[in-house]
Amino acid sequence: MTDNKDRTQPSEETYKAAGVDIEAGNDLVRRIAPLAKATSRPGADADLGGFGGLFDLAACHYKDPVLVAANDGVGTKLKVAIESSLHQTVGIDLVAMSVNDLVVQGAEPLFFLDYFASGHLDVDIATQVIAGIAEGCKQAGCALIGGETAEMPGMYADGDYDLAGFAVGAVERDAVLPRKDIQSGDVIIGLASSGPHSNGYSLIRRLVAQQNLNWSSPDPTGGNHTLGEALLTPTKVYVKPLLATLKMVKNVKGLVHITGGGFQENLPRILTPALSAHIDLTAWEMPPIFDWLRQVGNMAMTEMLRTFNCGIGMTVIVAPENVDKVMESLTNQGEKCFVIGHITARDTDAVKFSGLPTD
Repeated sequence: MTDNKDRTQPSEETYKAAGVDIEAGNDLVRRIAPLAKATSRPGADADLGGFGGLFDLAACHYKDPVLVAANDGVGTKLKVAIESSLHQTVGIDLVAMSVNDLVVQGAEPLFFLDYFASGHLDVDIATQVIAGIAEGCKQAGCALIGGETAEMPGMYADGDYDLAGFAVGAVERDAVLPRKDIQSGDVIIGLASSGPHSNGYSLIRRLVAQQNLNWSSPDPTGGNHTLGEALLTPTKVYVKPLLATLKMVKNVKGLVHITGGGFQENLPRILTPALSAHIDLTAWEMPPIFDWLRQVGNMAMTEMLRTFNCGIGMTVIVAPENVDKVMESLTNQGEKCFVIGHITARDTDAVKFSGLPTD
C-alpha cells in the first residue's frame, strides 16, 4: 500500500514565472501603435498587429522598380545608452545605418522593421527606443510597418538589450547607383557627419574607461552636455537631401556611406581596380570629439580614418561640371558639405590621403 499523503504537488508553472511577460509585450504594442501610425506614407498605413507588415508598391508609382534591402544594428553604442540611461536616440541610429545604405544605391526607403531583444522587457525603455525608431523613419520618409520584440531570460544581462533593423527601398532600374562611368578627374564631395555615428564605439568605450571618465562626466570637448549625451548624438539621416539632389542633378555618379572601416574600406566599394580616391584632409575641420579621441588614444591619423568617419558621413562623386549644382542643392537642403578630393588613376592604394598631420 502506497502512502501519498506526504507527496507535494508540483507548483503550477507559467510563462511569466519563467521570465516572459506576455501582457508586458501587449502593453508595448499598445504604446507604440500611434508611433508607428505617425510614420504612414503612400503604400503603408503603418498599422501593427498582423503576422507581417504590408506595403503596396503600386501606390508609389514606379515604372520599372528594383527593390533594395539593407539591415544593420547600432553596435556597442547601445552600451553607452544603457549605462547612461539615455535611450531616446539609439532608434534613430538604427534606422539611419540601414537607410543610408539604401540611398547610396539611389533607392528611396519605403519601409522599416525592427528587432528588439532583452532578457526582461522593460516597457518604458522599449517605448523610448521605438519612439526613436519612429523618429528615424520620419526623417527618412519610410514607414515603420512592423517588428519583433523578443524577451529571452538568460540570454542578456539585466538591463541589456539589443537592436537590429531591416529596411527596404526602391529605385528605378535605370537610376541604380553607382554608375559605371566614374572616371579619373571626377570630384568627391563630403557631407558633414553629426559625430562618430554608430562606428568605433568599442574603442571609444575603452578610451573613456582609460581616462577614468563616466557617461555623466562633462563633455571633454567643452560642449554643454555630458560625455554620454555628446557620444549619443544620433547618426545623421542623409536620405531626403540626397534624394532631392539626385532628382535635381541627374548626373550624380555615386554615393558612399562612410561607416565602419572609414574611407579606406568604403570608397573602394564603388571604384574599379583601375581607379583610386584621393582625399585632402585639409578640406574640412574634424569635429572636436575626433580630436579628443585621437589625443587620448595617441592614435595615428591613418588609424583614425580607418576607424571613424572623422567628420564626413557621406560622399558624393560627380563630374567637375556638376559640382556647383550638387553643392548648391545639398546646401539648400541644410547639409554642410565640402569638396574633399577627386578620383585618380590607381597606381598603388585604392585610397590616398594628402594633408596628413605630421605629429
